[in-house]
Parts: sequence; C-alpha cells; structure tokens
Amino acid sequence: MTTFPLPEQVSIGVDVGGTKIATGVLRGDELQDRHVQPTPETGWEAVLDAIAAQIRDLQAKHPDARLIGVGIPGPLNSDRTRVKFAPNIYGFNDVPMVDGLLERLSQRIVLENDAKAAALAEAYLGAARGTESSIYVTVSTGIGAGIVLNGRIWRGRHGVAGELGHITVMPGGPVSGAGLDGALEAVASGTAIARDASYALNRDVTTSEAFTLAQQGHPGARRVVAQAMKHIGVALADLQKVIDPEVFVIGGGVASVGDYFFHGVQAAADEYAKGFAPVTIRRAQLGPDAGVIGAALAARYG
Repeated sequence: MTTFPLPEQVSIGVDVGGTKIATGVLRGDELQDRHVQPTPETGWEAVLDAIAAQIRDLQAKHPDARLIGVGIPGPLNSDRTRVKFAPNIYGFNDVPMVDGLLERLSQRIVLENDAKAAALAEAYLGAARGTESSIYVTVSTGIGAGIVLNGRIWRGRHGVAGELGHITVMPGGPVSGAGLDGALEAVASGTAIARDASYALNRDVTTSEAFTLAQQGHPGARRVVAQAMKHIGVALADLQKVIDPEVFVIGGGVASVGDYFFHGVQAAADEYAKGFAPVTIRRAQLGPDAGVIGAALAARYG
C-alpha cells in the first residue's frame, strides 16, 4: 500500500507586546521570516493596521500560510474574540481584535493570550516537550502564565486560567496596571523590581542593575530582589499544590538574569511546597521566539 506524506503545516504567528510586534511563519517546526517592529502608540486601531500589514507581507512570501494566530498580553473574553484590556499597550481596552482583523484582511484569526501562546510553544517545541502537563510563567514587564494539559491550553470556565500576575499576594500592597492592590506582578515583576530598587537606592535603577547590585551584595538591592523571587517561588508552590503539574517553565526578561534568579525562585518554591510535592522548574528554551511560535501553534491547535 502506497502512503503519501501529510502536507507540512504552515501558520503565521503574531506576538503583540507593549513595545514591539513580532511576526513570523512557522513551517512545520521551523520559524521563518521573523520580523519585529515598534508597537504603535496612537491607539488600538493603529496596532491592528500594523498587524494586518505584516500579515499581508508574510502571505505575499508564503501564500500557503492561511492559518493566523495572534498573541496579546491581556485577558480575553470567553469566546476569544476581544481583548478585555492590555495594561501595557496604550488604548487597549475592550478591543474587537478578531472582527477588526477580519475587516482588514477578510480572514479570520485565532486570538490567544500571549503567555498561553508561549506555554503552547514550550510544551510542543521547547523545555516542556514530552510532558503531559506544564505551566509556563513569564516574568517580564508583567507576569503571566499558561497551563498546558495533554497538549491543550487549559482555560477554565471563563477563559482566565493562568492569569498568575493578577493573583493577590499582598492585600493593600502596590496597585497593578489592572487596578488590583497587592497583585503578584505589582510586587514581583521587572517593573516592580525596578520601582522598589529605585526607591531603596534613592535613584533610578533598572531591573538588570538591581540584580547586578544584589549579586554584588548591595543590601538594599539584595532585599528587593529576594522579596520578588520569594513571591514568585511561593506562587509556584501554591500552583503545585492546586494543579500539580509535571514541570514549570519560566521565561521572560527577568528570567534571563540566569542562575541567581532561578536559584532564588527554586529555594522559595521548595520551602513552601515541602511535604507536598517537588517543584520542578526548567528554563524556557525558545526565548523571544516563544510568543510568535506559540501564536502560530494556536492557529493550528487553538
């Protein structure tokens, strides 16, 4: 009996962030023609115009790429057609992403939260490949997560499963971009670390500098960074007790600090999960490509 190979899957991924829009074509497992441009700062319609223009350019080069996925840093409505809000993108409140791009492209796109898209990428092609359950956590300007069970994103009843940055860890604490006091991303994100280190040192301090000073033994920077890592580790320990995933994968700009960050988070997770279950943490493998790859995978499997 003669068998023929299945056609290679081809899809377009769009990763929309607060400062940049990244796009590319995923042909099989290979990312091609990756492109990055600044995110427009004049409102959501300009962002949709920029996305549509990039998709047209990619489809001109790859006419067989008809599946399109778009990742956005914010919660979506239940049928994943609108962005409820994206705190780090100017003017992104109740945005009709799917209909807006349908008007511009005459094609329907699959909309996905960016952390969930990255979770899918790491589960299929990255650090969680081969596992049955994983939780991807991104620690960057904000904090987000995506839960993958048996190869599919788990969204929960209302589609908000994985909004880790918005869980309350310090009632009455700093207010997040979503307006919640004491949310995890308000006390442990890169933005929060830079804010607290700047206050502690009485001058402007970047997140990267805060970690450098902490590793050099500066007491103020060390305390700021230690508190952030502890908050993240405790959150992972809590998730281990609630969901019990096979592995956590951590990525994002703050995680790129390396060993110091991962050792601090692992120590806190081990302390607060002791007696329940081991917390296995892996470093994300796909780096800045995770969002684009995940959006392209969401177009296929979402």
